[in-house]
Amino acid sequence: MTDKTLQTIVIVSVLYVSAQIFADITSLRILLLAGFSIDGGTLIYPFTFTLRDIVHKVAGAALARTLIILAAGINLVMAGLFYLVSILPPDPFVEGLQQAHFGDVLAPVFRIVVASIVAEVISELIDTEMYNLWVKRFQERYQWGRVLISNAVSVPIDSALFVLIAFAGDLPTEIVFSIFVANIVVKGFVTLLSIPGIYAVKDRHLEKAKNDS
Repeated sequence: MTDKTLQTIVIVSVLYVSAQIFADITSLRILLLAGFSIDGGTLIYPFTFTLRDIVHKVAGAALARTLIILAAGINLVMAGLFYLVSILPPDPFVEGLQQAHFGDVLAPVFRIVVASIVAEVISELIDTEMYNLWVKRFQERYQWGRVLISNAVSVPIDSALFVLIAFAGDLPTEIVFSIFVANIVVKGFVTLLSIPGIYAVKDRHLEKAKNDS
């Protein structure tokens, strides 16, 4: 593995985990955009699918699966830390809204994180397998299909699991459904925008196979 390849893996992996964390926190706020209710995390979460595809292309399926599990663990630690800080007594000599309302705002992220972890692990492992199937069938051809087909299967599964676990019972049914639809629309749009990214890196495993032959 060259230094450039290693650098690419590190950069994309950091972006992937960061996007997961940002999405979990911003999903606490429900926005109204173009008539749709949508959780704030949807503005950044869709990029994780293509970032995962890039890691898969550069480093292989095993590392992609490891990254998915690692991101889930980091998000769980984040939620636990928010909860711990929210229940510990604040310094009475320090005033401010952040002291009084920290727990009210960030402690509920635990349910969001659980929903995100379940949806993320299941959908992105499925995404990984769909990506594998496409590569085995077409090798270097139609690389756009790796992103398009894997996301077409994993995005609806991810959206359904996340919305139901995160919001069902707390929000009206019509809002939950609106969030689900908006999730699919936004993630589908981001998928189309991000397809060129898969051509920005080399397929390490196919390159290795060529060199060995």
